[in-house]
Amino acid sequence: MNRTGKLKSSSSELDLDRPNIEDYLPSGSSVQHERHGKLRLCDLLDISPSLSEAAGAIVDDSFTRCFKSNPPEPWNWNVYLFPLWCCGVVIRYLIIFPIRILVLTLGWIIFLSAFIPVHCLLKGNDDLRKKIERCLVEMMCSFFVASWTGVVKYHGPRPSVRPKQVFVANHTSMIDFIILEQMTAFAVIMQKHPGWVGLLQSTILESVGCIWFNRTEVKDREIVARKLREHVQGANNNPLLIFPEGTCVNNHYTVMFKKGAFELGCTVCPVAIKYNKIFVDAFWNSRKQSFTTHLLQLMTSWAVVCDVWYLEPQNLKPGETSIEFAERVRDIISHRAGLKKVPWDGYLKYSRPSPKHRERKQQNFAQSVLQRLEEK
Repeated sequence: MNRTGKLKSSSSELDLDRPNIEDYLPSGSSVQHERHGKLRLCDLLDISPSLSEAAGAIVDDSFTRCFKSNPPEPWNWNVYLFPLWCCGVVIRYLIIFPIRILVLTLGWIIFLSAFIPVHCLLKGNDDLRKKIERCLVEMMCSFFVASWTGVVKYHGPRPSVRPKQVFVANHTSMIDFIILEQMTAFAVIMQKHPGWVGLLQSTILESVGCIWFNRTEVKDREIVARKLREHVQGANNNPLLIFPEGTCVNNHYTVMFKKGAFELGCTVCPVAIKYNKIFVDAFWNSRKQSFTTHLLQLMTSWAVVCDVWYLEPQNLKPGETSIEFAERVRDIISHRAGLKKVPWDGYLKYSRPSPKHRERKQQNFAQSVLQRLEEK
């Protein structure tokens, strides 16, 4: 696919989710030419798609919407329903929540009492130690899911340990990893976190072969790329799980997939995750709340409901680039989970647009203006 084709594809994706600017323009004479030949806002927007995109971003930014929580519609402000809602709050916070805390505490006691001896006493027998640790991690993740009263329905065959394969999934929260891990002990590629989550990453999750990185460090990317290639070649390594979006998205959209997972020369197994927001929004906005707060929000809800689809494995087609391969897999996941595709790089959430992206927009704008002048 040539560069022009890519630009057209991106524009078409944006058009599907872009507001109609004409709906927001004043009616009547404001959208017509003035008597003296002066141009109005509608004429300016016709000059270039770049101006239309800018106006669309002012009205409704499709990039920002990917990372916004959508609060449920209020339903309890009714003389009949409000008392029932109050009863529900009492049940969730004073009865169900303490029980869930007890379940999670019991899980940690059982896990640590088994994990520490196995990790320390079986260092000479790596195969047996890894097998037991893998089962213990799956068990602990099951306790986590139970602490939210997780109702998870898995579709498709359970992943197996095979060399030269990698699993990729859309990303909504760190609980994506927990939900998938309770079924199969994956080795995940994940951002390094501070606090108690970082402690678990550097101790317990290291035992299943997880790989950590810091997205702000360029050297980390080179090290991770090398570790990925080494991991997928191992016949006894845990299945590799990657979230190629690189950030949490609100489960309504999918942003661009990073091509690293599709350059390993191995089979890619798509995994689609879709949450039902009937009881709670599972999206984790890491800029507004810590993961501890996010867990408490899940544990004080009625339940976390979601579907997980293990989809048909995909391989690189002849003549297909890694970027096209990534887009094809994103299409499969988006279609299965009912998510909207947007042509945004999720890393823009943490950094400014690259100079190449700005230059491309400037060139498109200059060409459209010149074309408009030639028509005049």
